[in-house]
Amino acid sequence: MGITVDGIRSVFSNIKIIKIVLLLWILYALITGVFIFIKPKEISIDFVNSFSVDDFYSEQVGPDRGILMDNPLESGLARLKIIDSAKETLDISYFSIESGEAPNLFFGALIDAADRGVKVNLLLDGIFYGLNGKFRSILYILIDHPNMNLKLYEPLNLLKPWTLNNRMHDKYIIADESVAIMGGRNIGDKYFAPEWYEANVTNDRDIIIINSKPGDTSSVIYQMSSYFNKIWNHEFSKPVKKRLFYIRTKRAMRKYEELRRKSNMAREENQALFEQPINLMEISFPINKASFIHNPLERFSKEPWCWYQITELMKSSKESIFIQSPYIIPNKQMIEGYLDRYEPIDIDITALTNSLGSTPNLPAYSGYIRYRKKLIDSGINVYEYQSRDSLHTKSFIIDDNLLAVGSFNSDPRSAYLSTESMLIIHSSGAVEKIEENVQDFFDKSLLVDEDYSYLPKEGVAIEPVNPLKAFAIYALSYIIRWFEFLL
Repeated sequence: MGITVDGIRSVFSNIKIIKIVLLLWILYALITGVFIFIKPKEISIDFVNSFSVDDFYSEQVGPDRGILMDNPLESGLARLKIIDSAKETLDISYFSIESGEAPNLFFGALIDAADRGVKVNLLLDGIFYGLNGKFRSILYILIDHPNMNLKLYEPLNLLKPWTLNNRMHDKYIIADESVAIMGGRNIGDKYFAPEWYEANVTNDRDIIIINSKPGDTSSVIYQMSSYFNKIWNHEFSKPVKKRLFYIRTKRAMRKYEELRRKSNMAREENQALFEQPINLMEISFPINKASFIHNPLERFSKEPWCWYQITELMKSSKESIFIQSPYIIPNKQMIEGYLDRYEPIDIDITALTNSLGSTPNLPAYSGYIRYRKKLIDSGINVYEYQSRDSLHTKSFIIDDNLLAVGSFNSDPRSAYLSTESMLIIHSSGAVEKIEENVQDFFDKSLLVDEDYSYLPKEGVAIEPVNPLKAFAIYALSYIIRWFEFLL
């Protein structure tokens, strides 16, 4: 039987229908997944009335103590040590699992903990969770292990495009409601720079919180645990349901043995870390008060809880403000009503961010370069990091005694779209320590002059920029300006 004219017409008719359906979906996705976010949600009067700058300060030393971690390798080992020390529960939340051997060591440590009876609750973002490809077998282990529970926050749903922007950007581990580590690092080799890693390093900052008085519910760790329980039990957090067929079970068992082997190897290579007791009181600093802040758990545009609190704290400054962020995108919706009427008289404001040469995030950086001149013109001392490595750190320092550290980037996405969480630390010891740590980055940075060029500095050269990278960023800046509310 040959091809008929009617058959050809039928094929073309079906193709036409598919095109129409696809175009209708694209229009639907643009309206409900993009343009619906143009108008940001304003902060509510109820939230404003509930806020007080004084709530973040205390004249007395509280139960919490802190350890700041800037060194990538030390931060990775600290996570393994905290997991290894857990006795009852591990509540863990991460935005993404990325490439390298670090995820294998991370999950190997979690499996060790689960094998010894620790209840492991792991919450990952539903799009960027990363347990695909060579990490797919880890997913099967998490599903099969009786002491391990996995949930994905807002999994991919193309029928609800507005959910694509409801991402979970939190990054923390809570062990036994007594120790926690929180910061901006995801799980991947580039964040921890192990000895086998030779590519560009993504620098970040973590803070370890220790409740020095077990059972004292004024510890900030209880606030963190309350938030975790809320998001864990939220309707947006979905348990992963997959049937483990024979072949998947076999893959899980092979991966299980591999992870146990790698975990034991890491333990042997870092025997002193795992077996020698560490006096946390000696290496930690006292904290007057630690507070936990976060964005609301809701879809569409969120009330900017974190941004409002951070800006109010900045406006309470008497001497200085320091901002460290991978990029700074102070668009209209973030400024109006929050910083537009703020006149920082005699306040030294300094920002440290990536240079064109160091940034790995082209879309976000294309948003930053649109505001670079405005930041300089406003009198902010802008330093840009000159290195093949990059900065991923999100921190604020206010005067000499208040520190904010966590997952919040200085951009509209962190302000209005994603879940974000920050620890606000009232401690002069914390600020002293962070100033020591950040000096290494300043030593490799250049100050931007009033004419937007760099002031020369002995020993620091401008990081070379690939011409294609520079062209892509500047070209994107003209396109993304219409969508910067999503950056």
